[in-house]
Amino acid sequence: MKVYHGSDTLIEEIDLDKSKYGRDFGRGFYVTSLPEQAKTMAERVARWNKTKPAVTEFEFDEFALIDNEMKILKFDGYNDEWLDFVVLNRKNREKQPAHDYDIVEGPVANDRITTRVDDFIAGLISREHFLNDLVYNPSHQICFCTVQSLQALVLPKQSIYSAVFHIGDEVMQSLMANYDLTETEAADVYYTSATYASLACETTALYQKPWQEIYEMLKMELSGKR
Repeated sequence: MKVYHGSDTLIEEIDLDKSKYGRDFGRGFYVTSLPEQAKTMAERVARWNKTKPAVTEFEFDEFALIDNEMKILKFDGYNDEWLDFVVLNRKNREKQPAHDYDIVEGPVANDRITTRVDDFIAGLISREHFLNDLVYNPSHQICFCTVQSLQALVLPKQSIYSAVFHIGDEVMQSLMANYDLTETEAADVYYTSATYASLACETTALYQKPWQEIYEMLKMELSGKR
């Protein structure tokens, strides 16, 4: 599934520490399946920063939505649950997130809707009035809230070399922590393994997999050698 991020710069690396507070679904990296929506956001950011708009295209592995290791929340439309969740996150100004979901998907509270959310919070409009006003406002967003969730998001033109490097760094860190190895020892284990040989072969497409999956392959290989 192709998804898009609108900003004033093309995204090569995602840093969740740069995420802003008070967003619809909390701090995280936001994308949409609607290219026009991403374009509108990019133009808005560019106007604000007096720069040029940029839309980055990603491939989203939708199987992540059924990954039992990740906690997913999906809203099919504007409803009571969506409103309560948006209000929860809009009110949160702490670094600690207001929820523990890895990925949240649902409609957007744009500028006009944000004003209505504020009116609802202030008690100026009723819940029913607010939700009825959103019937004809198609939108879509996915928020990747955790580092783990970002494994499901891949730049379509991502170089195999940069992907293998990233995976290798994570795998070796895990080897050092879990097998009590030095950096040199972890590198020797990793780079001489059949797992690495398969990963570095572009035709296997393993470089598109989450690093955790590659690490599990390596652990299985190591257990078989013992």
